[in-house]
Amino acid sequence: MRRYLLLLTLALLGCNPSEKQDLKIPDADTYLIILGVAQDAGYPQAGCTKEHCMRHWRGEEEARFATSIAVIDKKTNTKWLFEATPDFKEQLHILKTVSDSKTNTPDGIFLTHAHMGHYTGLMHVGHESMGATNIPVYTMPRMQEYLSSNGPWSQLVNYSNISLKSLIADSTISITEDISVTPLQVPHRDEYSETVGYIIEAEKKVLFIPDINKWEIWETDIRELIKEVDYAFLDATFYDQNEIPNRDMSEFPHPFVVESMDLFKELSDEDKSKVHFIHFNHSNPLIFDESAYQEVKNAGYNVARRMQTFAL
Repeated sequence: MRRYLLLLTLALLGCNPSEKQDLKIPDADTYLIILGVAQDAGYPQAGCTKEHCMRHWRGEEEARFATSIAVIDKKTNTKWLFEATPDFKEQLHILKTVSDSKTNTPDGIFLTHAHMGHYTGLMHVGHESMGATNIPVYTMPRMQEYLSSNGPWSQLVNYSNISLKSLIADSTISITEDISVTPLQVPHRDEYSETVGYIIEAEKKVLFIPDINKWEIWETDIRELIKEVDYAFLDATFYDQNEIPNRDMSEFPHPFVVESMDLFKELSDEDKSKVHFIHFNHSNPLIFDESAYQEVKNAGYNVARRMQTFAL
């Protein structure tokens, strides 16, 4: 098994030096694994002909999967997926292999919102693919209504491929004896559903917010929330306002990485080290430029990488 996991890791990791690392399974009953770090459309995105994309098209660099994390509980032999991305089938295979599970299906899937990279992977559990039975899918009310009322997602409900489970903002649920999950509603483009981040708590506490509008729009002070958790995986879709030439970046109201670092600059070194930037657009230099990666690391923060694990 250990040899297979090593080969799996080497096959999955790209050529960027900041992407390379060994898979290390923590010596803990519960741990988190990062299954993807890219924005909804992955890296590279369709139609991209920039040099950093061409390195992949020429076969010189691996793709990066869309952002997803999973929590594995060895004690109960359960695995919990956060986000159902377009890369669902690859991520599900990794999750099954890493957890050494006998079952393909996760014990539950938590969705943040109805944008492309966060729920469309559900298509793989349906009649045309896995034909799964009653996978629990945890959603907020608008998201639940959207999935129930719009095809093809409603077919998953009607065929009992998924079983929708209701969440309430700021209300904690227990998924095992030792793990609880709390949805936090955040401001974002909510065309089809509300948007949430999650606090995941075992012995340690994780904050997962892959998508949000500017931090100052949220009524919660993100700096205070960082102080309360052990790990914070935070929206880093764009690095700065100059990232996409000839586009008005106000159309993309995410917190730029440089803005987040400036906002967090008064945090202690310990609290800064909790921050792991994630959810990179294919234009974000953090996904392909070592100098940008080092700039963030030198400022005391971390850059999430696929196959990283964290003891909970």
